[in-house]
Amino acid sequence: MTDAPRYTPLAAALPASVPFVGPETQERSLGRPFTARLGANESLFGPSPQAITAMERAAREVWMYGDPENHDLRQALAAHHGVRPDNIVVGEGIDGLLGYLVRLLIGPGDPVVTSDGAYPTFNFHVTGFGGALHKVPYAGDLESPDALLARAAEVQAKLVYLANPDNPMGSHHPATTLAAMIDRLPQGTLLVLDEAYIDLAPEGTAVQIDADDPRVIRFRTFSKGYGMAGLRVGYAIAAPGLISAFNKVRNHFGMGRIAQAGALAALQDQAWLAQVRARVAEARASLAAIATANGLRPLPSATNFLTVDCGGDGAFARAVLTGLVARGIFVRMPFVAPHDRCIRVSCGDAAACAAFAAALPEALAAARG
Repeated sequence: MTDAPRYTPLAAALPASVPFVGPETQERSLGRPFTARLGANESLFGPSPQAITAMERAAREVWMYGDPENHDLRQALAAHHGVRPDNIVVGEGIDGLLGYLVRLLIGPGDPVVTSDGAYPTFNFHVTGFGGALHKVPYAGDLESPDALLARAAEVQAKLVYLANPDNPMGSHHPATTLAAMIDRLPQGTLLVLDEAYIDLAPEGTAVQIDADDPRVIRFRTFSKGYGMAGLRVGYAIAAPGLISAFNKVRNHFGMGRIAQAGALAALQDQAWLAQVRARVAEARASLAAIATANGLRPLPSATNFLTVDCGGDGAFARAVLTGLVARGIFVRMPFVAPHDRCIRVSCGDAAACAAFAAALPEALAAARG
């Protein structure tokens, strides 16, 4: 008989769970693949052909580790954003970088402020390092900068998290609102600004921030507009001191050669990104028309997904979601009331939109029946 591993008290107290149930898990449960994969906000339009070529070429060199400094990609990102390479850290998607940030700054009991119902992976990391989560409600379908700032001042938060555009509601604040929020941050509070969907947002959404401003760290990704969610490439822009601190804890070989090559080529193909933005806008309009035709209310979206108000409570929306899943359509929904009255549908190609259009009336009928 062997002794059990001696877990830390914190690890022993945590549930063994993940923030999301993956579509693959659901497919295994259903015993068949989904007809349309519209739940994870991936880009069904795929990556740049130039990125695919670069990754195919890099596959021949995959016997070598990737550059632990991500030098070429950091140089290119710095030039793209008009900052210095020492303002950039690259990591395993925004999720991975959020974990490193929390590890650097949050210990047991340290206060962190977020919105109730906002991106749960951030909360997962905070809880995993023993931080104390303080949540404020949305203002309607928007995260509330005023509420976040008030709670941050009240609890002397080390971090305050806001996504702009927002997941799961698809809403967004203009850059002027974010600039005003930054100017009102309490002393010692770092704004964690998640801009995963910024490449798909309207002009005037991205706030202009001095990269050396120590009050803010911005997170970006290649998973959404660039269509490479499976690569797990994200990056952060912040003051050099904070960026350098990531080297204390990050996985220095976390970014493989294929991922670095693909991201670099994707960044250089801005024409493809512009084409994807146009196709996303077209798909959003199609999904909105489908929702409206079925008596549902599509919410304004600045992302590559559409949040749809099903017109009832959370139980009804869950029944609609269950009906869609049963009919081969993978979608998700917000977790927290009153937003759980909605379902969330990723933008897809014409075939995926058609599959959603065919399944939705049946799912609604079953939910109402």
